[in-house]
Amino acid sequence: MKWNRAARAVAVVALVGAGLSGTQSQATSLPSGDACVSEDSVVAARGGPREPNLGQVAQELPASAQGKAKPGFRATVPVYFHVVTNGTIGSLTSAQIAAQIDVLNNTYAGGEGGARTGFSFTLAGVTRTDNAAWFAANPGGADEKNMKQALRTGGAGDLNLYSTTAGDYLGWAYLPSIVTTNQAYLDGVVIDWESFLGTSTTYAGRYDQGETSTHEVGHWLNLEHTFAGKCGSKGDFVDDTPAEKTPTSGCPAGKDTCQAPGDDPIHNYMDYSYDSCYTEFTPGQAQRMADAWLLYRAGN
Repeated sequence: MKWNRAARAVAVVALVGAGLSGTQSQATSLPSGDACVSEDSVVAARGGPREPNLGQVAQELPASAQGKAKPGFRATVPVYFHVVTNGTIGSLTSAQIAAQIDVLNNTYAGGEGGARTGFSFTLAGVTRTDNAAWFAANPGGADEKNMKQALRTGGAGDLNLYSTTAGDYLGWAYLPSIVTTNQAYLDGVVIDWESFLGTSTTYAGRYDQGETSTHEVGHWLNLEHTFAGKCGSKGDFVDDTPAEKTPTSGCPAGKDTCQAPGDDPIHNYMDYSYDSCYTEFTPGQAQRMADAWLLYRAGN
């Protein structure tokens, strides 16, 4: 069951009633290394795929980094929220931004029934930029580069979240190893603003509860898709997520695409299910995220 469904419905009404206004101010080649591998066949955003293939290579954490995060691990992530608009299109209110931070905190705290990951999120700053090219930017081009070089704030442990139309996609994020390259400025998460809670009806009934951000921040914290390894032995490098051959669309109960034990993890935030179907990260995913945090982000 989804968390506080009645309360969420009230919040949506309140946010829509608040409108999509916001003041604006001026703010300005994909890496050859590794980033999240998207093998998606799920059509989600404007008739296109849900995520791009960023060309990064999925891999296990070094043995020396595995298990470094101990029980009771906690990390608070500062979030710099960059609202990029095309005129008034894409403007978000302060209430809508706060609601999205609440979604991250709830989903990463196990509020919908999954593991408590130890991660919490706090809003550290908001920028507002009216730039039509950046608003429509796809990954890998000059517009993404210019936007991120101008707006990115903080270091490896700071989450830069760019609210745009996300080009042809619902969103994208680079795995944390990007911070070890000369393109560390690309680090961050780009999200289609219309997937945020209470913003529009474009994705109503599909991607309208703010959990595209939960999914993309999972990549930012080094999680792969649950279907990344298909039915192979390595899978997504997490032992407690059942093997899955194909990404999920909707919420098909009993979906089972691999012979290994366990139905497909359709309720996992790292599948491609609808937001209403999402309920969990697993303990193994929580461990992988925490270990990656200590390796790539903590203190950097």
